Amino acid sequence: MLRYKTLIGRSLRARSLPAQKVEAAVGCKVMNIMSSLGRPVSRKGA
Repeated sequence: MLRYKTLIGRSLRARSLPAQKVEAAVGCKVMNIMSSLGRPVSRKGA
């Protein structure tokens, strides 16, 4: 939750509930992309 709040902000900016849902989904997507970029690639050893 700390990373989400750091990236996106402390509160949602949209006023309507559907727009808030989209804003939260976009924030989660961005956070997942950033996490995957920093995650090491695992490969099966011989």
